[in-house]
Amino acid sequence: MRSANPVGNQVSTATTPSHRRAPVGREGNESPMSSGPESATVRDDGAALIPVTGAWRVGDPLGRRKIVTLVQDRPFHLEGGAVLRHIDVAYETWGELAPDGSNAVLVCHALTGDSHAFGRAEEIQSTGWWQGMFGPGRALDPTRSFIVCANVLGGCQGTTGPASEDPSTGRPYGSSFPVVTIRDMVRTQAMLADHLGIAVWQAVVGGSMGGMQALEWAVMFPHRLRSLVAFATSAAASAQQIAWSMVGRRAVTLDPNFAGGDYYDRPAGHGPHAGLAVARQIAQIHYRSEEVFAAKFGRKLVDPLDAAGSFRLDQRFDVEGYLDYQGHKLVGRFDANTYLRLNKAMDLHDLGRGRGGVGRAVARIVVPSLIMSIRSDVLYPPYQQYELRDLLRAQGNRVGFYEIDSPDGHDGFLTETNQISPLVAGFLDGVNDLRRTK
Repeated sequence: MRSANPVGNQVSTATTPSHRRAPVGREGNESPMSSGPESATVRDDGAALIPVTGAWRVGDPLGRRKIVTLVQDRPFHLEGGAVLRHIDVAYETWGELAPDGSNAVLVCHALTGDSHAFGRAEEIQSTGWWQGMFGPGRALDPTRSFIVCANVLGGCQGTTGPASEDPSTGRPYGSSFPVVTIRDMVRTQAMLADHLGIAVWQAVVGGSMGGMQALEWAVMFPHRLRSLVAFATSAAASAQQIAWSMVGRRAVTLDPNFAGGDYYDRPAGHGPHAGLAVARQIAQIHYRSEEVFAAKFGRKLVDPLDAAGSFRLDQRFDVEGYLDYQGHKLVGRFDANTYLRLNKAMDLHDLGRGRGGVGRAVARIVVPSLIMSIRSDVLYPPYQQYELRDLLRAQGNRVGFYEIDSPDGHDGFLTETNQISPLVAGFLDGVNDLRRTK
């Protein structure tokens, strides 16, 4: 497997800054259901070792990232009315682009994912977040396809976001970084496709927030993709999803170390770690299902009761240790300001906004689609994917639909790759067959 290496404005990394981080385990939304002694150590004294942000900063090792400047000294108007005058996008590629550009697949990441969808841990990058979908014979096969994954606009792993330098001040944007939307993310991805010489994607694939991007691609640029694959997502964020998001954002902004969003010049250990960790813990509860929590943790304890049988507030059940671990893991690799903005972008997701409603928006989708649900998903419950399927079918679209039988809840689209990959691979083969017969 060889990586394509398109020519672009690359960001060099000649120095190793003081905030360089060791690799930390991470996936997109999902995580191993583990807890234990590491959690207690982290809780007691780990915060002092954590930089104020887990964002990639200029001077950090690139890993497999390529970073290209797509906007420089000109206005990029965001959907919400704000303007950015400089945009870098971090991306990774696998495989080789066919001479006619027909084999390109775009993978869109979820809330806390990034461009490293596949690959071993390198420098500050850990193992790819969708590892099980890649490989010969799998859905994302680098021997057949040229696969691209880009960190979204507003992100914190190389693409312009709140931790990036504002060219007008020479300091991180921080609180001044504007709200971005899924549509803004897709517009930058379209610019990246132009840079890579990709006129039409064979497929745009994503789950959760990545699924929102895939849907917007099909609505905004219906003739720039040949198929759509969306997992565990919706046509518009629901009231309950917005409610969950608000509570997570509130946890971040109420952390005294958040400092209104301008915390980047603070010393290690003085970032909004507690707030971001709580936001992650809240999310982790609805990323998984009750049946998984019950089977994995039950009422087991991390901190056993003492011989006298007295109770203390700091004695933890095993599930609490798991949540402590997840919160700590995120603050080591993510940025609080990015969390707020991407979380808000998910709340703003509405295919029908400014288009006369969801039905009219979906009518713009002209490509074959594959929609997938997770049986136990309580965050993006299956009825939302049923609605997408029915809207697409009502427009006469070719639609494949599967509900994955998994107890893993929303994270099932990331963990159940043994079930999902063959279905996606078969769908993409069908799309290719359809193209060849035309």
